[in-house]
Amino acid sequence: MSTSPSPESVYDLQSVDLPYLSGTVLKVFVRMLEGPGRKFLLPNLLKQMGLIDLRQQVFSEWPMYEPLAPASAPATQASTLSPGFWPQEAPFTPEGWRFRTAFDYARAYAQGTTDPVAVAEALLDAIRSLDAQDPPLRAFIEVQSEEVMRQARASAQRWQEGRPLSLLDGVPVAVKDELDMVPYPTHMGTRFLGKQPVSHDAIAVARMRGAGALMVGKTNMHEIGIGVTGFNAHFGTPRNPYHPDHYTGGSSSGSAAAVAAGLVPIALGADGGGSVRIPAAFCGVYGLKPTYGRIPESSSFALDFSVAYVGPLAATTGDLVLAYAAMAGPDPRDRLSLTQPQPTLENWDNTDLSDLTLGVFWPWFRHASEEVVAANEAMLAQFQRLGARVQEITIPDLEAARVAHVVTITSEMNQALEPYYDAHHREMGLDVRVNLALSRAFTARDFVLAQRVRARLIHHFQRAFQQVDVILTPATGLVAPPIPPSAFPHGDSDLSTLTEIMRYAPFTNLSGHPAISFPVGYNPEGLPIAMQAIGRYWDEVTLFRLALAAEKHLSRRPPLLLADGDMFRK
Repeated sequence: MSTSPSPESVYDLQSVDLPYLSGTVLKVFVRMLEGPGRKFLLPNLLKQMGLIDLRQQVFSEWPMYEPLAPASAPATQASTLSPGFWPQEAPFTPEGWRFRTAFDYARAYAQGTTDPVAVAEALLDAIRSLDAQDPPLRAFIEVQSEEVMRQARASAQRWQEGRPLSLLDGVPVAVKDELDMVPYPTHMGTRFLGKQPVSHDAIAVARMRGAGALMVGKTNMHEIGIGVTGFNAHFGTPRNPYHPDHYTGGSSSGSAAAVAAGLVPIALGADGGGSVRIPAAFCGVYGLKPTYGRIPESSSFALDFSVAYVGPLAATTGDLVLAYAAMAGPDPRDRLSLTQPQPTLENWDNTDLSDLTLGVFWPWFRHASEEVVAANEAMLAQFQRLGARVQEITIPDLEAARVAHVVTITSEMNQALEPYYDAHHREMGLDVRVNLALSRAFTARDFVLAQRVRARLIHHFQRAFQQVDVILTPATGLVAPPIPPSAFPHGDSDLSTLTEIMRYAPFTNLSGHPAISFPVGYNPEGLPIAMQAIGRYWDEVTLFRLALAAEKHLSRRPPLLLADGDMFRK
């Protein structure tokens, strides 16, 4: 009689213990890796990262170069959810301290207790104040004050005339430096890209602007999005509002910091391997990576094509839903978006979870620090009290999928950066140079093999979703790590910590499934802890339900760095 393998025997992700490099040692290492010495370094480095083991495995699946999910009834034309179908008020008002929400701004504008001009003036002062502190917040890399005030005056006029474009009219929204937004350049966190302002908004930005949002400026990011700490040697490293000596996470680092510091209730990010969800987790806010193609990616910097997602970060679940409603939906300029069904928000605020079965792969769920596991298990118990059932599942081949994601994202990045590499790679931070130099050793065979692994991972997830409605994990393996002084000014290499940070996030970038990060608690030092929920294709609504259920249970804490001033008073 055959028996199924135990979850412990199926689980194959490992923690690693690799040396920490910084300063002169890291500079020498980078020179060797980029020069003739690479032939001596590469064999061991490729083995440590798991590529040699992957090359020795056989995956018979047909390669999948994009995680295109079938839609039973694709939308027939370009459309987002009409503002009439958006939430019209916050789903609940928590007791105790809370962030200002987009609903608060809309209510204040409607009641005349403030207006977008007063808000914009207070916001610009708050950005300057937080950047004047030591250390500076550095959430934004560029804010054009007159452009912000021009938008604010137009929004104030609409509210005065009783014709706001939506609930988002005049609500401050920040945009990651990976997305094109007029009249700013797109630097991608570098010093050599973005020499001229862009001529068109990214589709996601245009949709937010079309809803009347006050587009504040470009937020900081980990250089070219190839890291998850948020370190940036060129524009300054953003600080975690909950503990300024700790990282924000990346690569949407400035967007998370701007929301967590109370500067904006919503910010736009981009997620190639956790770059929305990780900083959201570290900064105690909400982050969504939607289904592949759900929010059009076009007119952002074409960097990591098949694992890239535009997604919002927000102060609350309700704010996240508003941003999603404004941006999600097909657009004829984005071929990927044309495969999707019409977005819906039906029952997104239903926190009776008795119709849901939550899948947990226990060895994966518990492969995190004790404080992270404890907070996540406590929230899982709360979901059960709300009626949800918990079912154990297994997801094989996670180690192969981890390596396949690294091969995929860095190969695509290297190809996109090829026109600039020879002339400019020495201008990048040292950690970025290490990652690019190492991944330039990957072959076309490695890339195809990685796409076979992608197909297998999708199969494993789809098999799990035959049994459960959602898969739950922690969002990260640890809380936001401290920023080592040795990382300045040029960066460091800490692959052991990066492995812990990325324990859970990259897999849905490869598979195309939607995933959300939401706070579930704090550690004794006050650093946020978050959970991740992974959903079926196109089922962002169920993820919102879980995030809202968790939010109702969580007592939010104010960050140490918080925007001063009352933006709701003229």
